[in-house]
Amino acid sequence: MYCNQCEQTSASGCVKTGVCGKNEDVASLQDILLLGLKGISAYVVHAGELGYRSEEVDKFMHEGLYSTGTNVNFDANRFINLNLKAGEICLKAMELLDKANTETFGLPKPVEVSSGTVAGHGILVTGHDLLALSELLKQTEGKGINIYTHGEMLPAHGYPELKKYKHLAGNYGGSWVDQKKVFEHFSGAILGTTNCVVQPKDSYKDRMFTCGIAGLEGVTHIENMDFTPVIKKSLALPELIDNQSNMLTVGFHHSNVLALADKIAGAVKNGKIKHFFLVAGCDCPGNGMDYYAQLVKSIPDNCIILTLACGKFRFNSSHYGSIDGIPRLIDLGQCNNAYSAIKIASALAEVFKCSVNELPLSIVLSWFEQKAVAILLTLFHLGIKNIKIGPKPPVFVSSGVFKVLQDTFNLKLITDPAKDLKEMIG
Repeated sequence: MYCNQCEQTSASGCVKTGVCGKNEDVASLQDILLLGLKGISAYVVHAGELGYRSEEVDKFMHEGLYSTGTNVNFDANRFINLNLKAGEICLKAMELLDKANTETFGLPKPVEVSSGTVAGHGILVTGHDLLALSELLKQTEGKGINIYTHGEMLPAHGYPELKKYKHLAGNYGGSWVDQKKVFEHFSGAILGTTNCVVQPKDSYKDRMFTCGIAGLEGVTHIENMDFTPVIKKSLALPELIDNQSNMLTVGFHHSNVLALADKIAGAVKNGKIKHFFLVAGCDCPGNGMDYYAQLVKSIPDNCIILTLACGKFRFNSSHYGSIDGIPRLIDLGQCNNAYSAIKIASALAEVFKCSVNELPLSIVLSWFEQKAVAILLTLFHLGIKNIKIGPKPPVFVSSGVFKVLQDTFNLKLITDPAKDLKEMIG
């Protein structure tokens, strides 16, 4: 493949994944766009499974991917605009998926979910695919098998059409980071439905399955959502013991949070609520994620904490109380439910007749895999500023691009929880 900028030819194209190696910032902008497109595609796939599509979203996916090809675009400004457009399209994709999920499975309702296991056979489901979980629940009904959620499947408990199955027994484990340890200790069958699965250890590989987009070497893949092999494996394995622990509250959605808008506004006006925090994003290995647990633990009692995605497993097992009946920790669900957070922030801005940037709201995001990148681009598209990210700078963002983001959106890296909290609250 020949690059007319570097005047070099190689089997894989030019340096930096096909973008001219003479321009580090253009290469970085392409990487960001590619990751954003991957994130959007995840939401599009899930919505499509439920029969919901958008011609506008599909058209941009093709345009965006084509724009990253060698010898197509070397213009940094055009790439900046494409990334902002990707943010706009991600918002539409999340809206589409929210519509697909709520019209198929009902509007989520707050519910307490037990952690751990109950006595009986069990199947643990990880990933993001609510349709796969729904089909598994239908096929296991009346068979003496309890179904458990793991990771980003936790929010499934809030949807009425999933919660109605009595054998949706609870949640087991946290995020994908501890997957190998958690799956080894779970003695039932395991089903991976989407991304955020890791290659299994030999100790449980024979009782793990994948379906849909997911695939693991040496693991049986389920076709056409016929979960018979998973069911047979579960029934052949020893029963799990009764070992329940703390409760987690899930099922918040902009529809039920906005029903409290007047109450929230009143609590702000009378000083009972001082500040809002959105502490959200992906979990990742390493001690850097400890920052988020420390930050949330330190947030004063007169503040509301919104959260979503799997980074919340660093702090969602604690109890935070309420303010005038308003829960202090509001778990909005999966990463795509950033749409609900945006709807809530926009509604509060309308109530207080100000912009989102003028609200007493601080946004602190963790790690940047593809879907987190797409959501961050959405926030930039909406003009939201003063976001803090971490636990370290994304490796695919060049120093030049990061400076543009700092100058334009006041994007900052996290530092110390106490220092950042003082800065955010004032």
